[in-house]
Amino acid sequence: MRRLLTSIEGNQQRLDGGAMFGHAPRPLWERWAPPDERHRILLACRALLVQEPDRNILLETGIGAFMAPDQKDRYGVVEPGHVLLDSLDAVGLSHADIDVVVLSHLHFDHAGGLLTQWRKGQPPELLFPKARFVVGRDAWERALSPHDRDRASFIPELQPLLQDSGRLEIVPHPGPEVRGAVARSEVLGPDWRLHLSYGHTPGLLLAEIPSDDGPVVFGGDLVPGRPWVHRSIHMGYDRYPERLLDEKVALLDSLVARHGRIFFTHDPACALARITCDERGRYGSTQDLPALSGLEA
Repeated sequence: MRRLLTSIEGNQQRLDGGAMFGHAPRPLWERWAPPDERHRILLACRALLVQEPDRNILLETGIGAFMAPDQKDRYGVVEPGHVLLDSLDAVGLSHADIDVVVLSHLHFDHAGGLLTQWRKGQPPELLFPKARFVVGRDAWERALSPHDRDRASFIPELQPLLQDSGRLEIVPHPGPEVRGAVARSEVLGPDWRLHLSYGHTPGLLLAEIPSDDGPVVFGGDLVPGRPWVHRSIHMGYDRYPERLLDEKVALLDSLVARHGRIFFTHDPACALARITCDERGRYGSTQDLPALSGLEA
């Protein structure tokens, strides 16, 4: 099946560089991501549009513009408007033209774009009126009952809106006890593989898009950008860093063996790259692309 891939930029944000790079020392990470005067680094919140002959599929929606002004300042949201909607408009689509939205998990910087822009005194509304929403079972349950450690990462109003839409698919899967498991979605169909990860948050779903030029995997928060391709680099936000490292190595090894590529949601300068591994086992990237515009998969 012919598929076209287009990167869809959402609102950017700035977060603390130390939190984004975990235990990596600042002299190392600031070479990759120079911080501002508040020690924050610039991050993209990028979605991937996959156009099949009969449907438009959007992988994630970015952070959006649902936050009140004080929250936007706290979480470093850069632009005032709902950039995702503008980016869709730039490729001739609106949110009403999207048939499927795949959510790796429900943290606000990956799912906030599902909601309307903040309006004083008005509750948020769900966009994408005809889309089916695909989310993994454990990610969904985590959003319904978050731990104190990550409670602030979720949008309490979002889960009821998704459930009440009648268009939510909660993807079943074997859970954390089966390492390297792959889930399947009835909505997406048998061609789509969904890799499972538990290091960042329970039940992270990473969609793999088949391609004659090597598979494309949506890296989500397992591999959010090129610096995190390095074996030892991870985020301070990760729930289980040791498990994340094992999951990342397994995915990268698989991609190297299959000549595959990763789509980066948080790398401000790179949307897609092919994964490499040298003779010393060090991972890297090549054929970096800052944006995709109808790339044939």
